[in-house]
Amino acid sequence: MKTYLVGGAIRDRLLGFPIKERDYVIIDATIEQILKQGFVQVGKDFPVFLHPITRAEHALANNLYTDLQRRDLTINAMAEDEHGQIIDYFGGQQDLEQRILRHTSPAFADDPVRILRIARFMARYSDLNFQIAPETLVLIKQMLATDVWEQIASERIWREIDKSLIEKHPALFFETLRTCGVLAKILPELACLWGIPQPSRWHPEIDTGVHTMLVLQMARRLSDDPSVIFAALTHDLGKGETPPVMWPSHHGHEERGVRLIENVCRRLRPPTRYCELARLVARYHGNIHRAATLRARSVLCVLEETDAFRRPQRLENLLLACEADYRGRTGFAETAYPQRQWFQIWQQAAAMVDSGKIAATCSKPALIVAAITKARLHAIKNCRIEM
Repeated sequence: MKTYLVGGAIRDRLLGFPIKERDYVIIDATIEQILKQGFVQVGKDFPVFLHPITRAEHALANNLYTDLQRRDLTINAMAEDEHGQIIDYFGGQQDLEQRILRHTSPAFADDPVRILRIARFMARYSDLNFQIAPETLVLIKQMLATDVWEQIASERIWREIDKSLIEKHPALFFETLRTCGVLAKILPELACLWGIPQPSRWHPEIDTGVHTMLVLQMARRLSDDPSVIFAALTHDLGKGETPPVMWPSHHGHEERGVRLIENVCRRLRPPTRYCELARLVARYHGNIHRAATLRARSVLCVLEETDAFRRPQRLENLLLACEADYRGRTGFAETAYPQRQWFQIWQQAAAMVDSGKIAATCSKPALIVAAITKARLHAIKNCRIEM
């Protein structure tokens, strides 16, 4: 029975990146032999065994070469034996040195989700300037010409998107997929934004797709929460349905965006909190940008719609995504966004209203809501805010 370290642990060590997890493959053994060593089997169709002490995953294979050959990229198809010797049948070390993402074998085409993994590696290793091998790009184009993509479960697609949101450069994930022609397959609502103009007065970058990537990257800079980053990614989807005769104006794109986000969420099934926040950002980012001119009732409407008095963190996430939208424009990356602080102050002031005390003073239950609203409006109006 021989055990080899395989996959990402070798890749990241050679690149100088921290190793997050270690996977192993066992050769020349039976299931019975492995279980006698104290391993715990998980999964039936493709059995994986957990080490009795480290809990690291160990897969069972008949042949090391065959096991490595079925892996997606050459940089992931290396193994290391117990003496620290690297086994590299497919040139993974050379591709690492040359910063090339190359498919290991034609078996790559059996699973289109591997294209998303390539895009995710581009986002993760953005500082290293990796490039996709020309022959791999050709294979991807051939894969897009088939119906294999329609057979992939939406959960697997979402899993890769979700992971990409917290990579170092998530914008590069989506830009890579767009270049490969994949983005139009999995997120047509996003892919159509490139080429749609916006008013240069507010958007020096003009192109809506370019703006969206700037916002996405700014959101990643401001937050580690993937729901915030997803909301930033989808905040302007409504501009994709603006009639060209209206360009570069996009009146009403907020509500159109909410509908499109609902379509995306039904199809890809992200967590509920992602969807809720994305809808709120799409609907209210314009109002929050205009905070200096909002009436107290409009401010309170945003606070109530976000459930800010019970869930203040959701309001904070909304404000972070809106700040990313504001600063995600050419020349605005270091601009202050006081609107975020204003809404925080308004929320705190309105939250100080003693709802229980007000309810106790109302002669009829039907009067309670109006009385609380009146008190909260008064609290918001009387905040001392420098604008």
